[in-house]
This record gives sequence, structure tokens and C-alpha cells, in this order.
Amino acid sequence: MVIRKGGVQAAVAVMALATVLGVTGCASGLGGGTYSRDEARRTMVVQYGTVEAVRPVQLEGTKTAIGPGAGAVVGGIAGSGVGGGRGQAIATVLGAVAGGLAGAAVEEGTTRKPGVEVTVQLENGQVLAVVQEDEGELFRPGERVRLVRDSGTTRVTR
Repeated sequence: MVIRKGGVQAAVAVMALATVLGVTGCASGLGGGTYSRDEARRTMVVQYGTVEAVRPVQLEGTKTAIGPGAGAVVGGIAGSGVGGGRGQAIATVLGAVAGGLAGAAVEEGTTRKPGVEVTVQLENGQVLAVVQEDEGELFRPGERVRLVRDSGTTRVTR
């Protein structure tokens, strides 16, 4: 079996892309029980209410420069193994562009999460809808819940 230098480089780049996207997929969650380090030891407002409705939603995946950048590297390396001279340069550019687009799509798709929209009627009569990552809480209409708020972030919890 003969492996060309460009093929080895492309294989290494593909493995690097998979590793980067795997790490990106482990980013902090958006559920009711997930807090960032910055949110620790802060005062939060707590309100109580009753669940009116629950519906599943999709939380779009991340869109950082990592996916397109890694994809462009992989595509450029793969394209550089095609042809020679001017054709090779064109293939390298086209490979990088296609790889960047593919890398962006892969990143967004692999980091997409199931979510839940919970509509809650507060004790004061106000109705709010909160979207958060579905962590398996299985909120049900009629159930009493807590809303925890802090500077623009609201969570529904039990």
C-alpha cells in the first residue's frame, strides 16, 4: 500500500478537526441546572409559578471560527494533493473553501442540542416562556416550578 505525503497530512488534519469539534461539543450546557463559574455566589431573584405548556425545541449549535478554520485546513491540504502547478493551486483554494463550509456545518450540527420551551404563569399572573437545554426534567402542565433570574438569564427548575 502506498500513502502519499498529502494523504498523511489530510488524515492528520481530519483527526485534528474531529478532536477540536469533540472538545467544542463539550462546552457548558444551557439547562436549568447548569451554571457558569461567573454565576456562582451571585444573588438571584426567585419567582414561583405553574407550568402552562411545554414544547420541544432545538438549540442551534455553536458557530465559532474553529469549525470553518479546521475544515479549511483539511480541505486545503486535501486539495494540494490534486494535480500540479497552477491546477494544484486552484485545487488547494477550492479545497480550503469547501472544507471551511463543511467544517462550519459539521461544528453546528455536532453541537446542536435538544431544548425545551416552558411557559409558566407566575403567581402575579404574568406569563413567561423560557427556553433552555432539555436535561430530562420532564416538566408537566400544572406543575409548580421556580424561575431563577440573574441579569438576563432565566432558568426553570423544581
